[in-house]
Amino acid sequence: MKALVFLGADTVALRDEPEAVPRGAADTLVTVDAAGICGSDLHAYHGHDPRRVPPLILGHEAVGRTADGRRVVLNPLIPCGACARCAEGRTHLCPGRTMLGMQYPGCFAERVAAPAANLIPVPDGASDIAAALTEPAACVLHGLALAAHALVRPVAEARALVIGGGAIGLLAALYLKAWGARGVRLAETGAGRRATVERAGAAEAFDPRATPPEAGAFDLVFDAVGSGATRRAATAAVAPGGVVLHIGLQDNEPGLDTRRMTLQEVAVLGSYCYTRADMVAALDALAAGVLGDLAWVEERGIGEGAAAFAELASGRAAAPKIILRPR
Repeated sequence: MKALVFLGADTVALRDEPEAVPRGAADTLVTVDAAGICGSDLHAYHGHDPRRVPPLILGHEAVGRTADGRRVVLNPLIPCGACARCAEGRTHLCPGRTMLGMQYPGCFAERVAAPAANLIPVPDGASDIAAALTEPAACVLHGLALAAHALVRPVAEARALVIGGGAIGLLAALYLKAWGARGVRLAETGAGRRATVERAGAAEAFDPRATPPEAGAFDLVFDAVGSGATRRAATAAVAPGGVVLHIGLQDNEPGLDTRRMTLQEVAVLGSYCYTRADMVAALDALAAGVLGDLAWVEERGIGEGAAAFAELASGRAAAPKIILRPR
C-alpha cells in the first residue's frame, strides 16, 4: 500500500509499504479517506520526538471506512484498560497508553489497523473534513472544559485571548465564539494565519510583536503554542484570578511568572488530549456546523505530503490545517 513514511529529521517520503495487518482479534482494518497533519507530526518530522522512531508512518487525525462500509473516526489513543486512570474514564492519562502514528503505524496510508473499540461512527452528512478535524477539536474541547471549571464566572462573561493561529488556536477561538465569550482576540505572528483567522470569523487577530496584548486584561488565556515566550505573554495578559490554559508543546523553556500566579491567584492548567466523550462531542459539533464552514482547511493528495510538511515546517503555509487524502 502507499504510505507517507517518516525517515529521519526533516524527511518524509511516499513509499510502498507492507499492507496494514491487525495486531490481534480486537483490531479492525480501516481504509483511510482523509488524515490531518498535526503539530506533533511536525515535531516528529524535525526529529524532536524520541517516541516516534523512524521509519514510521505518521498520522493520527483520520476518518475512514471499515470493510462493511461504516464511516468512522479513529481515536488514536490505545489505553491499557486496567489502570486507575482507565478505571476513572481518563484513558488519555493512562501511563501505559500507546498511539497510532507513534508506537504503531499511523494514518498517512491507504489503510490502518486500529482497535474496534477506538472507532467512532460518523454522523450522516458529515464531510470528511469535519470528521478528520475531530481529534484536534477534541483536544480543544477537553482543554476548554477544564478552563470552564476553573473560571469563577461563565465563559460567556469572559474576555479571552488565544495565543497561536494554528489549527488548535483557531478551533479554540471558534469554540469560544460558539460558547458566547465576550470578546475573543487571537495573537499570531504570521500574516497569512491572521488573515485566515479573520476570514473564518473566529476572532480579532493581531500581531503581538507590533501590539502586545493588554496586561492583566483577559479572564482566560489559551496558549496553543507552548513556548517560553508565549508562557511569559500568557501570565502577563491574564487577569487577577483568571485562568491560563496551557495546551501547546513547542518547548520546555522557562516563562511562567510564578510570583504573579501566586500573588494574584492565577490558575495555570495543563491539558493533554481528550477522552472518548470529548471526541464524540467534538465530532457532533463539527458535523452540525457549530464551528463554521471549515473553509480554512486545505486538502492535498498524499503524494504532495512531503511538500506539505516542508511548507508547514517553514511557516509558509497560511492554512492552519492540511489534510492528506491517500487516494
